[in-house]
Amino acid sequence: MTDLGSPLTFTHGPSWNNRVGLAPLTNLQSNDDGTLSDDEFRWLVRRADGGFAMVMTCAAYVSRDGQSFPGQLGVSDDVHLPGLTRLAAAISDAGAVASIQLQHGGRRADPSLSGLPAVAPWDDSEKGASALSTDGVERIVRDFVSAAIRAERAGFDGAEIHGAHGYLLAQFLDSRHNERTDRYGGSASNRFRIIHEILDGIRAATGPDFQLGLRLSPERYGIVLDESRALAGEVLAEGTLDYLDMSLWDAFKHPYEPHHQDRRLIDHFTDLDRGSTRLGVAGKILDAAGARECLSRGADFVLIGTGGILHHDFARRAIADADYRAVSTPVHVDHLTAESVGPRFVDYLADRWDDFVIR
Repeated sequence: MTDLGSPLTFTHGPSWNNRVGLAPLTNLQSNDDGTLSDDEFRWLVRRADGGFAMVMTCAAYVSRDGQSFPGQLGVSDDVHLPGLTRLAAAISDAGAVASIQLQHGGRRADPSLSGLPAVAPWDDSEKGASALSTDGVERIVRDFVSAAIRAERAGFDGAEIHGAHGYLLAQFLDSRHNERTDRYGGSASNRFRIIHEILDGIRAATGPDFQLGLRLSPERYGIVLDESRALAGEVLAEGTLDYLDMSLWDAFKHPYEPHHQDRRLIDHFTDLDRGSTRLGVAGKILDAAGARECLSRGADFVLIGTGGILHHDFARRAIADADYRAVSTPVHVDHLTAESVGPRFVDYLADRWDDFVIR
């Protein structure tokens, strides 16, 4: 079995010094204009100090109309460059690969934050979102590419495209609602198209050392497992990506769809032909044993969310101690503060989960 501490190489960009990366985590700590705050800087750089091979930012909006959260990091404008440059350099100096996640909220964007109307693949009166024209979709593709170019200028080693969790790109994959009649809707190949165009555009516009990843959800949000498996198979085989990050919610669960419950969700992706593209998984990996199990089932690496919040050095501890397990929640706010989780991040955790923070 592959060891958690073994290095991992990629077609483009730097190798990772182990198999444990920090998952992209919403933390609401950026400034109102999307520029980096000191709290967000400390939170991420501390994880690089803690032994994570790759440290990824939260979802950073690529278009002003794509902002989804207050305090969300931006990569849509050159005003964001100074903070991003400072962050990328500090992560690299601490010994980790620096990555930024590129995102657009689509129908889940918040017009009260951006001052701009929400857009989506289809008209959504409930969310107040209007359907993008074909030209509008092409603009979104260009915005993702421009954001990747900006991230490379800032010194990031790579970027991950957020195609998961019901945000704009996942909305295009939604087989229930995306009935567009242009080349971006209807058939599965049309619904997959925007992702392929973004990946191809970024690869063409960035240098040979820029590392490119993609995050997908395998189910929910109108996405069926057979289609997510088909899309995963396409991007793994094409060679444009350096890695595919499957956000499973729970890396040890079985699929929701009854006719696919004969094996675990992870197993529906680890058996795909991946060529030189690496495959990672995320979801409720809270101990060294769970991380090792994911590798034993065929994943090349794991991304850690909750464990990375609770312990800045989760990666180092899990690699050193086969019996290591993150502390159980809830934890006192003092514990989080000592782990460089800022006040706004603490508030977010307390508001979102009633069993995470003790004050």
